[in-house]
Amino acid sequence: MKFHWRRSAITSLIVAALICLVFSTIGAQKKEQSRDVCERRKGLVILVEFPDIVPPVQVDFVRDRFKKLDFYIREMSYGRVCTDIDITGWHRLPGSVKRYAISPANLEVDKSRVIKLIQHAIDEADGKNEFSRYSFIVLFLGAPFKEYGMVGLCGYPGMLGWKQDIIFKTKSGQIVPGGVAIFTYQAHLGTFFHDIAHVWGGVSDGKRVLPCLYDHDIQAKHPTHDTGFGEALINMGYWDPLSCHFYKRNIPPPGISSWTKLRLGWVPQEKVRVADLKQGSEFLLGPLEDGSSETLVIKIPLTESKFYLIENRQPIGAFDPHLPGKGVLIMVADDSIEECRHGKSPVRLMNANPALPYLQGAAFDLPGRGEFVDKKNNIEIRIIEKIGDSYKIRISKIR
Repeated sequence: MKFHWRRSAITSLIVAALICLVFSTIGAQKKEQSRDVCERRKGLVILVEFPDIVPPVQVDFVRDRFKKLDFYIREMSYGRVCTDIDITGWHRLPGSVKRYAISPANLEVDKSRVIKLIQHAIDEADGKNEFSRYSFIVLFLGAPFKEYGMVGLCGYPGMLGWKQDIIFKTKSGQIVPGGVAIFTYQAHLGTFFHDIAHVWGGVSDGKRVLPCLYDHDIQAKHPTHDTGFGEALINMGYWDPLSCHFYKRNIPPPGISSWTKLRLGWVPQEKVRVADLKQGSEFLLGPLEDGSSETLVIKIPLTESKFYLIENRQPIGAFDPHLPGKGVLIMVADDSIEECRHGKSPVRLMNANPALPYLQGAAFDLPGRGEFVDKKNNIEIRIIEKIGDSYKIRISKIR
């Protein structure tokens, strides 16, 4: 009897342990699944080398760069989007880097050289890769940007136009889907996002969904990052990597603006509040970086294509500590404008403190800079108070 009791007790303990193990495994699986529930963007990174330059980096270096890009994208999209990247071995092109080199000024790039680079790279990678598995392609160049001409660019939609007049096919006839971004090994994380975002945004009604937010005409006069590129930042300054790539090279890029997030579809619609000018509106606006905020963006319609966007940028999370300031950003957007040319832009910041260059003082805040007035449209935007990292904001007609 004593023996049977011990055996029964041991059996019960084993069963209980197995049940605990099963439930803990299921819990871990569910936790892992919930962490990885995201829209995966599948990309192929083709490593490109030239006969006159030995690549100074290894595959592990490239893999680490794209892991950081995945982390950035997950945070910017509130976990809605992630990347799934395959990386090839090094593929040597038939010509020296000089055969493919381009101007550092966007408006002066020789398109035929971009076409040649893309065609030669996909031909070299043709045999071992099934291009139909991917939604976008990246060429990672084992050459310094001063030799190539640019640190990063978007082939399509970008340098080769907004309409895909050229359908890239490999020598075996594989069609290259989506767009193509090109980077040298020195590209900053903000540059990676900037040009891959062009690809992901794509083209709608003959226009890029995500254009560059710096002025192209001014960039042509100051084409490099180390000689006056800040002069081109007349629209969004250092508040979005589609404008600046980074605030300072040795730190991560800033987070992206609400305008860019909305165009990518990364802001839940229930967190975008539309102001009622007839009645007046008050909102508690949480930090844009904090996806748990009930209100992330405030929109004020002006015309069919023109509107204001209001967002709150605070030094929280992994990337918004790397901004030129903090506070409430007010920007005017116009969907009828395609690109940042001739002094026009599809989105532009209102500037709370013009005394600081390159829109570094654009954020409104308390005390002293808590009010914005648009007399033409009879609109007043006022910060009532700051509550933690959030702001109570009142929007009304001018009294």
